[in-house]
Amino acid sequence: MQVISTTQLRTKSKELLKVLEAGHSVDLIHRSRVVAEIKPKIYDPKPFDPEKFLKIVKKLNLPKLSYKEREKRYRAAMMKKHG
Repeated sequence: MQVISTTQLRTKSKELLKVLEAGHSVDLIHRSRVVAEIKPKIYDPKPFDPEKFLKIVKKLNLPKLSYKEREKRYRAAMMKKHG
């Protein structure tokens, strides 16, 4: 399936999804004219780097909060937001 018409979008959606999941693109045809190209969205997650994260946290210089202080700030924020 390299091309698909606008009518086939409704009737052959399962086949379209299979083609996109395989990594292929499909041309969309409307009235014998190519109007668009449907491409799969490639999900490329970036790996988590804990050392880089620690460097960023140290640059922020955030204060150390106790559990009690975090709870107090959380409740205050929720009361302000939700009443």
